Amino acid sequence: MGNSYAGQLKTTRFEEVLHNSIEASLRSNNLVPRPIFSQLYLEAEQQLAALEGGSRVDNEEEEEEGEGGLETNGPPNPFQLHPLPEGCCTTDGFCQAGKDLRLVSISNEPMDVPAGFLLVGVKSPSLPDHLLVCAVDKRFLPDDNGHNALLGFSGNCVGCGKKGFCYFTEFSNHINLKLTTQPKKQKHLKYYLVRNAQGTLTKGPLICWKGSEFRSRQIPASTCSSSLFPALESTAAFPSEPVPGTNPSILMGAQQAGPASDHPSLNAAMGPAVFNGKDSPKCQQLAKNNLLALPRPSALGILSNSGPPKKRHKGWSPESPSAPDGGCPQGGGNRAKYESAGMSCVPQVGLVGPASVTFPVVASGEPVSVPDNLLKICKAKPVIFKGHGNFPYLCGNLNDVVVSPLLYTCYQNSQSVSRAYEQYGASAIQPISEEMQLLLTVYYLVQLAADQVPLMEDLEQIFLRSWRESHLTEIRQYQQAPPQPFPPAPSAAAPVTSAQLPWLASLAASSCNDSVHVIECAYSLAEGLSEMFRLLVEGKLAKTNYVVIICACRSAAIDSCIAVTGKYQARILSESLLTPAEYQKEVNYELVTGKVDSLGAFFSTLCPEGDIDILLDKFHQENQGHISSSLAASSVTKAASLDVSGTPVCTSYNLEPHSIRPFQLAVAQKLLSHVCSIADSSTQNLDLGSFEKVDFLICIPPSEVTYQQTLLHVWHSGVLLELGLKKEHMTKQRVEQYVLKLDTEAQTKFKAFLQNSFQNPHTLFVLIHDHAHWDLVSSTVHNLYSQSDPSVGLVDRLLNCREVKEAPNIVTLHVTSFPYALQTQHTLISPYNEIHWPASCSNGVDLYHENKKYFGLSEFIESTLSGHSLPLLRYDSSFEAMVTALGKRPRDEVRHILLKLCSKHYAAALMAVSGLPQMKNYTSVETLEITQNLLNSPKQCPCGHGLMVLLRVPCSPLAVVAYERLAHVRARLALEEHFEIILGSPSSGVTVGKHFVKQLRMWQKIEDVEWRPQTYLELEGLPCILIFSGMDPHGESLPRSLRYCDLRLINSSCLVRTALEQELGLAAYFVSNEVPLEKGARNEALESDAEKLSSTDNEDEELGTEGSTSEKRSPMKRERSRSHDSASSSLSSKASGSALGGESSAQPTALPQGEHARSPQPRGPAEEGRAPGEKQRPRASQGPPSAISRHSPGPTPQPDCSLRTGQRSVQVSVTSSCSQLSSSSGSSSSSVAPAAGTWVLQASQCSLTKACRQPPIVFLPKLVYDMVVSTDSSGLPKAASLLPSPSVMWASSFRPLLSKTMTSTEQSLYYRQWTVPRPSHMDYGNRAEGRVDGFHPRRLLLSGPPQIGKTGAYLQFLSVLSRMLVRLTEVDVYDEEEININLREESDWHYLQLSDPWPDLELFKKLPFDYIIHDPKYEDASLICSHYQGIKSEDRGMSRKPEDLYVRRQTARMRLSKYAAYNTYHHCEQCHQYMGFHPRYQLYESTLHAFAFSYSMLGEEIQLHFIIPKSKEHHFVFSQPGGQLESMRLPLVTDKSHEYIKSPTFTPTTGRHEHGLFNLYHAMDGASHLHVLVVKEYEMAIYKKYWPNHIMLVLPSIFNSAGVGAAHFLIKELSYHNLELERNRQEELGIKPQDIWPFIVISDDSCVMWNVVDVNSAGERSREFSWSERNVSLKHIMQHIEAAPDIMHYALLGLRKWSSKTRASEVQEPFSRCHVHNFIILNVDLTQNVQYNQNRFLCDDVDFNLRVHSAGLLLCRFNRFSVMKKQIVVGGHRSFHITSKVSDNSAAVVPAQYICAPDSKHTFLAAPAQLLLEKFLQHHSHLFFPLSLKNHDHPVLSVDCYLNLGSQISVCYVSSRPHSLNISCSDLLFSGLLLYLCDSFVGASFLKKFHFLKGATLCVICQDRSSLRQTVVRLELEDEWQFRLRDEFQTANAREDRPLFFLTGRHI
Repeated sequence: MGNSYAGQLKTTRFEEVLHNSIEASLRSNNLVPRPIFSQLYLEAEQQLAALEGGSRVDNEEEEEEGEGGLETNGPPNPFQLHPLPEGCCTTDGFCQAGKDLRLVSISNEPMDVPAGFLLVGVKSPSLPDHLLVCAVDKRFLPDDNGHNALLGFSGNCVGCGKKGFCYFTEFSNHINLKLTTQPKKQKHLKYYLVRNAQGTLTKGPLICWKGSEFRSRQIPASTCSSSLFPALESTAAFPSEPVPGTNPSILMGAQQAGPASDHPSLNAAMGPAVFNGKDSPKCQQLAKNNLLALPRPSALGILSNSGPPKKRHKGWSPESPSAPDGGCPQGGGNRAKYESAGMSCVPQVGLVGPASVTFPVVASGEPVSVPDNLLKICKAKPVIFKGHGNFPYLCGNLNDVVVSPLLYTCYQNSQSVSRAYEQYGASAIQPISEEMQLLLTVYYLVQLAADQVPLMEDLEQIFLRSWRESHLTEIRQYQQAPPQPFPPAPSAAAPVTSAQLPWLASLAASSCNDSVHVIECAYSLAEGLSEMFRLLVEGKLAKTNYVVIICACRSAAIDSCIAVTGKYQARILSESLLTPAEYQKEVNYELVTGKVDSLGAFFSTLCPEGDIDILLDKFHQENQGHISSSLAASSVTKAASLDVSGTPVCTSYNLEPHSIRPFQLAVAQKLLSHVCSIADSSTQNLDLGSFEKVDFLICIPPSEVTYQQTLLHVWHSGVLLELGLKKEHMTKQRVEQYVLKLDTEAQTKFKAFLQNSFQNPHTLFVLIHDHAHWDLVSSTVHNLYSQSDPSVGLVDRLLNCREVKEAPNIVTLHVTSFPYALQTQHTLISPYNEIHWPASCSNGVDLYHENKKYFGLSEFIESTLSGHSLPLLRYDSSFEAMVTALGKRPRDEVRHILLKLCSKHYAAALMAVSGLPQMKNYTSVETLEITQNLLNSPKQCPCGHGLMVLLRVPCSPLAVVAYERLAHVRARLALEEHFEIILGSPSSGVTVGKHFVKQLRMWQKIEDVEWRPQTYLELEGLPCILIFSGMDPHGESLPRSLRYCDLRLINSSCLVRTALEQELGLAAYFVSNEVPLEKGARNEALESDAEKLSSTDNEDEELGTEGSTSEKRSPMKRERSRSHDSASSSLSSKASGSALGGESSAQPTALPQGEHARSPQPRGPAEEGRAPGEKQRPRASQGPPSAISRHSPGPTPQPDCSLRTGQRSVQVSVTSSCSQLSSSSGSSSSSVAPAAGTWVLQASQCSLTKACRQPPIVFLPKLVYDMVVSTDSSGLPKAASLLPSPSVMWASSFRPLLSKTMTSTEQSLYYRQWTVPRPSHMDYGNRAEGRVDGFHPRRLLLSGPPQIGKTGAYLQFLSVLSRMLVRLTEVDVYDEEEININLREESDWHYLQLSDPWPDLELFKKLPFDYIIHDPKYEDASLICSHYQGIKSEDRGMSRKPEDLYVRRQTARMRLSKYAAYNTYHHCEQCHQYMGFHPRYQLYESTLHAFAFSYSMLGEEIQLHFIIPKSKEHHFVFSQPGGQLESMRLPLVTDKSHEYIKSPTFTPTTGRHEHGLFNLYHAMDGASHLHVLVVKEYEMAIYKKYWPNHIMLVLPSIFNSAGVGAAHFLIKELSYHNLELERNRQEELGIKPQDIWPFIVISDDSCVMWNVVDVNSAGERSREFSWSERNVSLKHIMQHIEAAPDIMHYALLGLRKWSSKTRASEVQEPFSRCHVHNFIILNVDLTQNVQYNQNRFLCDDVDFNLRVHSAGLLLCRFNRFSVMKKQIVVGGHRSFHITSKVSDNSAAVVPAQYICAPDSKHTFLAAPAQLLLEKFLQHHSHLFFPLSLKNHDHPVLSVDCYLNLGSQISVCYVSSRPHSLNISCSDLLFSGLLLYLCDSFVGASFLKKFHFLKGATLCVICQDRSSLRQTVVRLELEDEWQFRLRDEFQTANAREDRPLFFLTGRHI
């Protein structure tokens, strides 16, 4: 980049962006965006330069641009006061005396700079690439706050030496600035100039001119050399969008405080941007963008306004709040490459590697030299936290100090008053003062214990509480009273003044025994720092942990900083500032440089007996050739016995079958319901209906063990089989394609996944991101680091790529135990799409019955409470003491010391147990306990099962050192076959020695000789030490035999909630729920006493027998107690030193180990194993054995029961014996074992027996232990209030604490409100996309505790999702065989032309009409008599209850074909436009048209309304465009086009706007067709909403309560009327009336699919044939029927109803002359005079069929076509509910109450009279026709109508119309007569043709009582029928509802 472009603004784009940014910031009320490079390179203080004021940087930049712009247009207009003197030099870059002033020319020349003057760089508009050098009196320059610059100017020219320029105008003329505007020093004096290490003058930081809003402080780069920094061309690779919250204006200079010699990468990253090119376009491009990933200071909080802005900034009022608090802190530095291990309190400074390069933020005055050898003298690098005010330059040995801006940030955050309080007025609520902040900080430091480390969260809470208390009265006052225009002044509590501050601070520190030392400075902080360094070097601060330096000399403000000098605290804090990558780098550096080896000599002094290695060699030589150790001997004999006796049996090693636990099932269902809710939302982001199957990809961190573990999960879950992805021969390789390890090779596999998703749009792909908190680094960071580490930002690049976000068929599921970093203000995941693992119980009731109880962090913490016998969380106090003692070593050796110390502890303990008892003094009791149990547990099991010890060494290089060290010790002690040492690192698999692999194969009954364990779960029962490395666990599950988690070596970077919980999550466990309570109590006492005596940190606790009582309080305790390990052994081992010797391995000790052995935590059955779900036992045959559980057949359960009786006494005796253990451990131990009875001894045989009953024991560092077990004011563990993740920061210090009562959902909302991502977080730019709602619609988050079974849950979710998708593509269709088959007409005529595609008219006319109803939906309907039937009464079944009618109908589940009709839930690309929902279109406009015609039978004009969408207007004829609707276009009979369906389809519907199958697009195979929905007026709006592109025919309001008969009636009448109109219209066009197509289709709204039968016949008339049925489109069927040659002669055509039980006989004859239902094709011309009964609700189609037949017309059913009807449980005839009209009683009204006597006080019903009549006759007609019941030979004569009288009564239909076809009734005697609303065609003479049985009954039904009497008279009924007054009835309607009346009588 160089300087060649400096100052030239090459692109107008940049100018435009810059001006827009400035403009926006001026109008904005929010914080001003910061210049980007100030975030990158400067400490937090200098970041917020106000755009208008502050450093004036932005404004100057803007003006410079203006100047640059002018230059290009022409020479500038020089601004000069006087003409230039003759002969003077006017060359740019030279003074008038002709001397060169350009920095590049004179940077190495000596200059005379008077005292009090500073060298300053001047910017000349005519030389944008250069700085001019001048000397200026520093009194006229601002201090670091932009304040206190004297007005005016005093400067010298360094070229010619001329002095005494008193006016800047004069001076600017002298140096030939050639300005076009009034010269201003603020505009042109730009940079301090400083000498670098080589003595070259270089450009330093910007001069910070006074600003109105924010301070931006600069530092000269006193020790930097620009030559160190090569050009950084590669950094130009940045996103092109400006990032909100950054200010795309300028690069501010930065000081690198010390050579970064160890880290050239840092130099490369920092240099050019900082030192070369404030103005170079590339740098500006960088500045403009989010250059966030370089090492730099971190959180910078929200800074407050310090005054009104420039006058141009409109709208600012003195009362306006200084800074909004709720928003993001503007900025936030980011850690170098990764964002992980950092302390919440100390979010990261950009320290890189051992150089610990830091950037002191703002410097002023003389530099402070850091003494040489500071680290060697102090043994730790002091950490200096910048506080308030100016901070001096540091120079010299900068590698030995760390400078951090965190405290400054904390102060700034705490001064931004919360937005919640802005309403009270700015003057009323003042932020806490700087003096008070500092004083509170001193108080806080004073009360910290020697082993505590300061946390910024604590300080923030202290400030918040202090501020609230001091303003409590004002807050309350404003909450109660309305806001006043002039708020009262704050209360008069005397504030602390800066003069009092040092004195008060010293007073506070006086009580702390010098742990806090206060230094007061008179002039500047530099004095104090120098003094501190002097005291450090002199050793006078040996007892001091914190040095507070205060300079209160300035009247306006104070300067302060705090140095952490305590070795422990400084080490923890400085380590916490390192990212994991930097930490690893440091360790590698130290290993390479050999620093570790130098510790060997130091360690040899720790063991007075001589170096451990010497002792080991000596021991090895003594025992070589013969193993004398009793321990070894016992194991050898054991091994021998194995060989002789064959495979021994251990009942504890059970493999549990893979199963899904209730919790996992519940979570899977919750996930499914969330996916469904996304699909159901109106946004149409997920169209579940369009997917046919599910596919998936699981992305996991790059850990080989996790990878293998996940493969086994997938393999055993059966999910591949369930999803149909599994082929015949499933191979491991096939499974591997579903699991993606996020390493360097992931990209190829992921691309294949994306390609697959693109090619299969009908497959739903679920992208599962497991362990989702792991890599959240933004891909922009990857752009910076792509060369050095390609895996950086991989998750963001893959899972957040545009293809994944936009693919409509990819759902992303993030799965994690620690979701906090995904719950920020910028998260992509909607809070509604979060699924949290459900609580196990609610109000004390178990929600899901499980035989395992999860034991997680909260249970571990609970075990530490008093009253619990055995704390499972502990710290090793003796180890901590040694660590503290060793802390005198230099800091960078401490981590190695820790490791060496830990290795030495293990080595010494192994030696002590192996026969060198003198070594027990050089280890801790805890380590001894671990090794003792490790070695002894295999001896207690006939198979040699042992326990696992997890030793956590986060740093991989150190883990290798530990592995080698322990392996060496093991080899020298000849213990190679006693236990394995496994080095577990993320990058490599599990390596186990051959001997142990053989054992594992034998235990797990694995035949395969090649088998090797690939996961930790497969190490079940193997005695081993697992050295677990990697900065973060990656989700590896551990076996149930895990007994100890040794986390003593985790580093302080885990002081972030995620990291801490992640480490503790390793021990999470499932505990058996089944053990009886008392037994637990007994053993609890037994082992807990032993443990307490043995454990150094719990010495002061009393044992007591509270175990039993506490048990009732907390269920987990009892599981813990279950360890039947020999307490005695632990007692003996710990209580007395002698027991540790070789003899301890005798009887008693064995037990104790067992006790520990119990360790194998209840990793319950394998599958639940450690993590129930997660751990699903990897292979059934090989998985870790499960502990004894309900299913295990072993002997253990019986003893359980037998022992219960003696338990209480046992407990007491054990407890008492324990109390004496300290004095005689040996005897007590032997006495205890018998006390528990032989069963205890037996149970302790195998350590796995206890595995299912007790979680592991966890050892933590004291610092972490304290944090976990201490609680804050809300009752939550302190750890919960830590920063949730290193990649986020707090949005404000004014945040409430988390509460103990918060649910997971509430915690999520808390973090979403109060945290923001750091700039390197992948969500950082989310809100920048311009959408307020930045949530991604297809993204879900599943969170649950570690190891609880999330993997099993999401695999189960995939299964249920797949099942649901299959279910979505299936429907329940009615599958009932035809009824009354045996009653079919047996005539002489059959339609024998089996292969005819259409009926032959002449043949068909000869077929008799089949009166019998065969449709199964009419199973309860009355039979219709015909000529041929002979019905026996038993042929008809019992009638059903009405409510059973629907429930008991048989259905079959059918897969939807591509020709199905759909409801409103179906969306696919093809039919979007058809439906009117296409995203590119507006909702279809439609218009309402009235259409009237008169109908004589109704006696009035009928007015219907059509709603016609614009897209369908071409089907209609209008008088003019947009005018009166005239008719609906009809095609011609002669039209032969295959592109459309000729017959208009009418679908009457009610109550099914969502579920009706009106989408016929696919059914019609895309063919054009006219489809009209017939709806009731009150439902018009809702149908129009759901079906905006469908034509609606709206029935008149009088039909709102009518039945389907009214709709059919109006459809038919309208169609006939329209036929007449079309004939008239087209006749004018020369078309004959008979050529107009007269057919319409009337279809039910539940017809879903259509089928055709293919028949293979042997011959034309052969009865031998085969047939098959296939799905076809409705288009195919309609076009076939419409093409029938004689179709015009048929009145009604229909299809068979589909049934899987269809017999060959039913399809053998292709056509039948019978009833047609459901889907009919109606000839409206032929049926002109046959009407539907508009009053009917039920059976109206049967009634109409009979009328059509009796009119002599042909009905034809195509038997080779069938229609499937979907079962729809809403709407239709079920939408009519019969209820009481008066009362609110919701009780159902029974059919017997549907009629009543006229004029009675019967309760009237709210239902149409016709419906009541039909329902009553259906259920109670036997009351009217008693003789007809089951009397099928004597049916009821029904004239002109068919009413259903129930299945027990037959009817005979006759028509009274002249010339009608009726059956011959001459030989029939009728048992009853039904006259329903009979018209004038029915006369007395007509009735006299029929004969009735004596006692037959008559029922006459009329509209009113008068017409009833008239009918009786007109028909002369009284001649043959006898009537009584009491035989008159009416339907139970009120008069206004027009009831029907009926009269009954008996035949005389």
